[in-house]
Amino acid sequence: MATNLTNFPNIDPSRLNIRYDDKASLKFLMLIEGTYGIGVKQSIKKYGYTEQRYYQLKKKFMKEGIEALMDEKRGPRNKHVRKEQVEMQIIRMRFIDPEASAAVIAQKINQMGIKISKRSVERTITQYGLQKKTLQTKSSTTRQADRIKNTANKKG
Repeated sequence: MATNLTNFPNIDPSRLNIRYDDKASLKFLMLIEGTYGIGVKQSIKKYGYTEQRYYQLKKKFMKEGIEALMDEKRGPRNKHVRKEQVEMQIIRMRFIDPEASAAVIAQKINQMGIKISKRSVERTITQYGLQKKTLQTKSSTTRQADRIKNTANKKG
């Protein structure tokens, strides 16, 4: 015996104990109401989706089932790993020109046809401990010692 869903045009999610943050269930109810109940226009208005999104979800649901309505994680799908060859290029460029910034190194590598971001270059430089060291020269150390002596002489 088939159930005629048009007898239930106004489905109330709270009566089904569906939380309003359960997006997959709400998308499913929207599809049911849009297809069998109050119509697409009313359904998208009720659930806050666009008509285009409604039809995207419906197509995806018909192809993949209920899992298609689950929200996917945002961001990269895989962990981008800098290839060893690219890391070696970064290290090489850092040794050739220790004063070159990460942006300059990234630009040079991009010009070689290898796509890399400034941030990836920075990570590689940090990973291999190739940051610029700010070393005090002997003359600056001597000047600092002279300042201390002069300050001591003025007081005493």
